[in-house]
Amino acid sequence: MLTDQAILQHIERQPHHSAGYKQLVREMALRGQERNQLAERLRALVKSAKLIETGRDRYTLAQYAAARQNLIAGRLTMHRDGYGFVIPNPDQRATIEGDIFIPPPAIGSAMHGDQVLVELGRKKEDGRAEGRILRVLTRGNPTVVGTFHRGAKQNYVTPIDEKVQQDVILPRGMEWPAGDGSQEPPHVRLKQSSVERETSRKSRVPRSSPPLARAGGNTNRDRVLGTEALRKEWTDLDGVVVEVEITDWPSPTQQPRGRVIEILGYEDDFGVDVEIMIRKFHLPHHFPVEVLQEAQRFDPVLHSSELRHRHDYRNLPIVTIDGETARDFDDAVHVRNLPNGNFELQVHIADVAHYVREGSPIDLEARLRGTSVYFPDRAVPMLPMELSTDLCSLRPQVDRMVLSCLMEIDHHGEIVGYTLNEGVIRSAERMTYTNVKLILDGDPALREHYRRLVDGFELMRELAMILNRKRERRGSIDFDLPEPVIEFDENGLMKSITRSERNIANRIIEEFMLSANECVASYLENKGVASLYRIHEKPDPKRVYDFETIAAKFGYSLGVGALPVKRVQFKAERRERAGSGRGAKTVEIPEEVHITPRMYQKLTEKIAGKPEERILSYLMLRSLKQARYSEINEGHFALAAPTYTHFTSPIRRYPDLIVHRILKDVLHESPEREDNGVPIGEGGVAHSETPSPWSKRSKTPTQPKDGRMGHPQGSRSKQPGAGAPFKPPLLERGFSGPIPEDELHNIADESSQSERRADEAERELMEWKKMKFMEQHIGEEYTGLIVSVTKFGMFVELNDMFIEGLVPLGSLIDDRYQYHENTRQIIGARNRKTYSMGDPIRVLVDRLDRMQHRIQFAVVEERPVKTKRQKKL
Repeated sequence: MLTDQAILQHIERQPHHSAGYKQLVREMALRGQERNQLAERLRALVKSAKLIETGRDRYTLAQYAAARQNLIAGRLTMHRDGYGFVIPNPDQRATIEGDIFIPPPAIGSAMHGDQVLVELGRKKEDGRAEGRILRVLTRGNPTVVGTFHRGAKQNYVTPIDEKVQQDVILPRGMEWPAGDGSQEPPHVRLKQSSVERETSRKSRVPRSSPPLARAGGNTNRDRVLGTEALRKEWTDLDGVVVEVEITDWPSPTQQPRGRVIEILGYEDDFGVDVEIMIRKFHLPHHFPVEVLQEAQRFDPVLHSSELRHRHDYRNLPIVTIDGETARDFDDAVHVRNLPNGNFELQVHIADVAHYVREGSPIDLEARLRGTSVYFPDRAVPMLPMELSTDLCSLRPQVDRMVLSCLMEIDHHGEIVGYTLNEGVIRSAERMTYTNVKLILDGDPALREHYRRLVDGFELMRELAMILNRKRERRGSIDFDLPEPVIEFDENGLMKSITRSERNIANRIIEEFMLSANECVASYLENKGVASLYRIHEKPDPKRVYDFETIAAKFGYSLGVGALPVKRVQFKAERRERAGSGRGAKTVEIPEEVHITPRMYQKLTEKIAGKPEERILSYLMLRSLKQARYSEINEGHFALAAPTYTHFTSPIRRYPDLIVHRILKDVLHESPEREDNGVPIGEGGVAHSETPSPWSKRSKTPTQPKDGRMGHPQGSRSKQPGAGAPFKPPLLERGFSGPIPEDELHNIADESSQSERRADEAERELMEWKKMKFMEQHIGEEYTGLIVSVTKFGMFVELNDMFIEGLVPLGSLIDDRYQYHENTRQIIGARNRKTYSMGDPIRVLVDRLDRMQHRIQFAVVEERPVKTKRQKKL
């Protein structure tokens, strides 16, 4: 069978690590269907950025294209001012530092989000690389969501995403979705008068209930669409938000052209903002027919043949603890005391892999989605409702299949040992975070109602606090940053924004899930099978340097000491200035710095309760890299965990489902023991006092050759007996796992991108909701905190409202203010009044910038008290 690895290895052996399609066909002796398969694999390798198409049907390994031909492949992200940046693909980030600046004339026909091939030019004085786009490799936005406009000559759609800068022209006849019953008659004018538009807007049918409550049919199954996207009575689209499919891509002389494929509604209609976000970020939101058909075919009855090889936990008081609005329950817990005085923590996770088999329609759709996306009033689930809220959901008093992790934990929080197996449970109760907290706070009514579970909750709290103290000893970072929660009234309209509460019940579940994730990651690594890990790399030295500079102004430091800096001059600039008498500019680049999670933890403790806690915690969080998925274990910096994965949410995260598949396969292939026909996996986790990979006490600061972190009990670093490398029994038998590493690499990249996409959609929708909420508060005054200072103004966050807005520099009219980059301050030229990050400030809600979807504030000046002058005698 033709594999990606075989193709890449063959190309790597060629001169300049480059080969053509016909050359590969000839040299690899491919015939018939294999040639078509080669073409498909080459397209997939280009899309995954492992190959770069450097010529017509000619392919070069990505890392060598950058080194030898000065070519970089990456994703283009545009700025509203016309320039852009290309973010190099992961395989090429080692060859260039930072993003590549693309000036407006060098963008060509590329659009925001496209995968492009860039030819590198000279480096700028600030060290940034500059380049020009040679060609578009793959288009990032096959569809665009925007506002329909009628023009004098032609209709067009203005994209809502300001980074997509060209209007999309709609040729005549392309203004209405195909098959729409409200086709525009040919004689209708291109442009309506303002009176007609206002009449059309006022004639809309009023809604008295949220769209989700009234959506029927397939919309319930998809759990996302409201009635806005289903309306059929449109007679005019001017000012209406639509989705457009691009039919002709832009060129230097022509704007993109397209056709309307869906009508969403007016932007200010309830629920349309969610529909806009779903389409702007290209979130898959309609389940294909074959997926729904497969979901409906599952048998809801658990047969005895399926339970024969599962451990039975149905007689235990196991409970789920989730939020009030949760509908999919994928984890259940139970804690009890063991005869030796230790705790037994049971974490039971829905066995989604039993239903979702590799390569099935549901599996392919779940991989495409990558994760469930949660908006304030609805969700876009990863799995159909038949699974997510029914067969896989651990509902109370219903038998459900699970993967179980049972941990023995001592009174120092150390995991003495653990077992992993397939099981069956019957949840005793569906508990909420609020009720568990009230029970633990002593609420008499709830304690009476749940009296048979109260002792178990008390035990859970005791164990959670022990586990939390263990993580603190290890150096784990805990940013307790509050998050906004939007509250709606009975009509679905937003009424307030409040602070989310992270109570003891939330912490109980967090600690238990963290422990289970570490156990599963440790077990699979010790087995030596290829798996997925949740990794969090060390912070970038430049970000640490930037944070230290700002923190020093508040009198704090991470304690990294003097930051090593390398001073460099670029050859291109030295050649340009040769003989001119002017030397090349020296650029300072921070070098590798020794940083540990404990340094962040200690600073977090120092600033707790201080006025500057909010701003410094936010800046610390920004200095860290984003966690991601990888087939190579590099540890989790923020958790100070040498080995970590995601195992506990397979209903809403695809990587968890993959880990379940691998674990089930390993348990069937190589269990440590069997108990009445039930395969049992056993293991232990490293002691929390063991030096972490980031500690100076660690004797192995470099990674092993296989790229893995080298867990203290790990499979590849352990050296028993005479010192020969330990080889796990599964590897000795030629079993490296059910999923090849190159496939895991693709899944990890896709899942990380899906997670980023979901986070961005959720965050942007929240900003839209905030802006809509502030419409009714224009002119009101609030107290806030300056959270960022820039050359064009300062961003202020309102206290206890989590609403951020811009105070433009031009709005400060009592003096001529300038931004000072060296101190990151805005200072008045005459009065020397200073605005700095972390300063409290009084502002007024001035206006809403709908183009940039941003709230603008104005500073409320303190009025001096007038004193009456005394007359001279």
